[in-house]
Amino acid sequence: MKQLIVEKIDSLPPLPNSVLELEEFRKMPTKEPLDLLKIIEKDPLIITTVLRVANSAMFGFVSEVETPSRAISLLGVNFTISIALGSVIQNLIKSDLSSYSVSTDDFMFSCNLASNLVNTWVSKIDHDLKEELLLPAFLQETGKFVISEIIQENDKKEEFQEQLAITKNISLVEKEFVGFSCARITANIFKHWNLSHNLIFAIGFVEDVEHCPTDYVEKVKILEIIKILSDITNPLSEANIQRALNKAIEYGFDTDLLSKSIESIKYKLEEGL
Repeated sequence: MKQLIVEKIDSLPPLPNSVLELEEFRKMPTKEPLDLLKIIEKDPLIITTVLRVANSAMFGFVSEVETPSRAISLLGVNFTISIALGSVIQNLIKSDLSSYSVSTDDFMFSCNLASNLVNTWVSKIDHDLKEELLLPAFLQETGKFVISEIIQENDKKEEFQEQLAITKNISLVEKEFVGFSCARITANIFKHWNLSHNLIFAIGFVEDVEHCPTDYVEKVKILEIIKILSDITNPLSEANIQRALNKAIEYGFDTDLLSKSIESIKYKLEEGL
């Protein structure tokens, strides 16, 4: 199975110029919204995705967001970069998530939820940490596309879905069927594309804190809690909220702060229905 995963990752197409430009822009100390607009306007897929996200119930903006410049203004430069990179990367992998019994729209909802948790919760812990975690949070489940494809090619889809229904723990089932966590596979995808070390290490050690380099421990712990809450098959379920709060206690985070952030997001979603 390990060799099959390696082959899948090695066969991924190279990153398009839009992603390379976004990566270069992301590393700049000063990021001007107008410069970001010039990059994303070259790719219709990015524009469509950014506008769709900006108009989702997750954010609940008062009026419809009709232009990418308005979306950048409302969502922020770093979050817009996350959406842009995410849309291109998902399109490159060209797989579906039917092994998980979810759609790509469900996946996008989960990614948006993860980023919203960073904006709502992590921003109250540390502003700089929030900026560093927006992209990893948004992209940390990318490996699910590769896992889903492998499950289907090995005729394990029905068995995989049955096990998901029984255990209610996606990570455990993924490891059981493919031998590796989604986090580790995602990190290797980004390593294959030579993306930033912050992205690779912050994601790669999620659920493996004991082996995590010291500089990334706090980021990894936060991403694990966000991963639980934005579970693609059961986002913000009561069971997952409790699991996340238990993990927050274990890791020494302020659970009151986390609870209030969760309630704030749930309220926005309910209002947007």
